Amino acid sequence: MRRFSWFNVTSLTLGFAFLYLPMILLVVYSFNESRLVTVWAGFSTKWYGELLRNEEFLDAAWVTLKVAVFSSTIATVLGTMAAYVLVRAGRFRGRTLFSGMIYAPLVMPEVITGLSLLLLFIGIGLDRGVLTIVLAHTTFSMCYVSVVVSSRLTSFDRSLEEAALDLGCSPFEAFRLVTLPIIAPAVISGWLLAFTLSLDDLVIASFTTGPSATTLPIKIFSAVRLGVSPEINALSTLLIAIVTLGVITASIVTKRAAVAQARDEQAAERNE
Repeated sequence: MRRFSWFNVTSLTLGFAFLYLPMILLVVYSFNESRLVTVWAGFSTKWYGELLRNEEFLDAAWVTLKVAVFSSTIATVLGTMAAYVLVRAGRFRGRTLFSGMIYAPLVMPEVITGLSLLLLFIGIGLDRGVLTIVLAHTTFSMCYVSVVVSSRLTSFDRSLEEAALDLGCSPFEAFRLVTLPIIAPAVISGWLLAFTLSLDDLVIASFTTGPSATTLPIKIFSAVRLGVSPEINALSTLLIAIVTLGVITASIVTKRAAVAQARDEQAAERNE
């Protein structure tokens, strides 16, 4: 049986071209000498220098990074706590309402979420800025962390916790010393997912931001509406490079961890 036919190869090629050819063109034209993004005038890196001297983009990038770090950290803590309650607390009064409130942002349109948060901040008299964006991003990213951690807790062997309790650990110590290290990969994955969602968000941030805080997606969107400039191409290329480097690094770390685990298991079998 042939694993690849001409139809499969053609479909795969067209699919990858549809996904990645625009990115390749964007990277290529970020090194264009001309200010016109559709006219090639020679190789140049001057737009990267212009980007590094653009205070507006640098300020927006700094705001975006601060918001992403704070919101993803808070969302990870709250999402992990919510997942632990949903998985370990069993049936309790209000569980359905609690789980519905946790998972509602997964299916709620971002426009509705952003508008409702805007009305909330106006109602309580909270000035829009970095704090309101952090609160908004925490609200919609916490559910993703909860889903990731819940899936790990569901398959967790609770006999390990029971052994720790039998050996004299308190429930908190058992969670800190046994449960948390085991579910750490899921917690880290949830943090990375929340961090990525915060970096990428445009709709909710546009509702909850203020004059003193402009995130990078909002800044890029505002600049593109006036026309795509080579600086936008340079900025997008840098973001693609950072994401690619992160994916490659994560793959290498995961592969090395799997190899080390397999080596340890083989050593344990030989010792037995």
